[in-house]
Amino acid sequence: MRAFSVITVMLVLLLAGGIGLRVLPTEAGPDIQATAPPTNTPRPTLPPTNTPPPTNTPRPTATNTPTLTPSVTPSPTITPSPTFTNTPTPTNTPTHTPTPTWTPSPTATTVGPLQYPDNFNPLTGLPYPDEAARNRRNLIVKVSNYPDVVRPQSGLDKADIVFEYEVEGAVTRFAAIYRSQGADVVGSIRSGRLLDLELVPMFEALLAYSGANDWIYNYILDADWKWRALSPQLGVNCPPFCRSGEENKPFEHTLFGNTYEMWDVATEREVNQGMIVRGLSFSYVPDPGGEPAVDIFINYWSQYQDTRWQYNAENGRYYRWNTGEPHVDAVTGKQLATDNVVILEATHTDRPDILDSEISGIVIETELWGQGTAWLFRDGLWFEGYWRHEQGKNGLYLVYADGSTPMMLKPGQTWFNIVRPVMWGVDVSTTRVDTQATAQAIYATQTQVMAATQTEQAPTTTP
Repeated sequence: MRAFSVITVMLVLLLAGGIGLRVLPTEAGPDIQATAPPTNTPRPTLPPTNTPPPTNTPRPTATNTPTLTPSVTPSPTITPSPTFTNTPTPTNTPTHTPTPTWTPSPTATTVGPLQYPDNFNPLTGLPYPDEAARNRRNLIVKVSNYPDVVRPQSGLDKADIVFEYEVEGAVTRFAAIYRSQGADVVGSIRSGRLLDLELVPMFEALLAYSGANDWIYNYILDADWKWRALSPQLGVNCPPFCRSGEENKPFEHTLFGNTYEMWDVATEREVNQGMIVRGLSFSYVPDPGGEPAVDIFINYWSQYQDTRWQYNAENGRYYRWNTGEPHVDAVTGKQLATDNVVILEATHTDRPDILDSEISGIVIETELWGQGTAWLFRDGLWFEGYWRHEQGKNGLYLVYADGSTPMMLKPGQTWFNIVRPVMWGVDVSTTRVDTQATAQAIYATQTQVMAATQTEQAPTTTP
């Protein structure tokens, strides 16, 4: 296998005309073999500049630096609404057929945060479905969430963990982490962001993305984990990254991937080892002291993005709405749901030293290191504590105010929503709003507008 270098990458980019790809080419990208990684170059640090608050009236601010004392408890917003109807039926999670020699460990009552039973996935608190899942590396795939032409996305339902976080323009993007399951189709896949540089060491992960601005691109090339970065920008083309050929979508929203083929590339590079990631704790029994919470609304202070989770007591899962409409998977047609919702409060700062080529604006950095307030939602209850992470190290920890008692997630899937201090835009309610009526009203309005104009919407500049 040939040595992979920056010169090779530049030649690939020149020949390919940037990061653009041809529609579903039949040959794979260059066969790349890792060499001894260089010494990690620390990210430059500048005095943080707080991002100017949005024009909305800000919530009261307590402090931007949480300490190990109970923080402000939100007052639930009581909004009468009809009973949750038309509950989506969750799709049975497909699993690979176990090999004859595979014997999963028995179900554990408590898992983590430092020790995990043999054959248990530290991302879910459940046994690996097969030996292949146990032996492969955590895989982060960047997935777009704006504009609405990218919805419904594919493959988010197969992820063990999904991070949703703010990018430029007050819209959100996803970092989906796969291990127990894979997805034949995931996307649309978009560019890397500063926060991804924290998530990779946090989860000892591979990173799959469409491309990145010059600053992030150069950082990855200098990182000790550069061989774990998979991108057309680095010469990894189709498979696993292929264009869908959809002529009704802007070109940048047509890139999709296959996680199994991504793991194959990592195997060729000899970086597809199963790694143990510490920090998360799991128990089927909720912690004591939880307060009822069945409706969670997160407003990212723009008209383009909000997120809602609603608890369904019939199956103990939280169902997701995106900008007022049910958020479904493009492959299954089922509404996205999860076992845990965790909201993390983190400082957002401007990085004037980094200019993003997509929007020609200053990049936002989400400071997911140190400590911040965390809210855990599970089994129709919510719990308040803190998150902790040492920059560049393995592990994301959730603890209570005493600093040592772990917050117990429900075994299964988890979505993390990252917001600004002090829990900016978060409203928690003990009753549900009528999301079905809201979605129908939005759909009816959109239909009327389209019928009246009979024109296509103008292209939108996307973060």
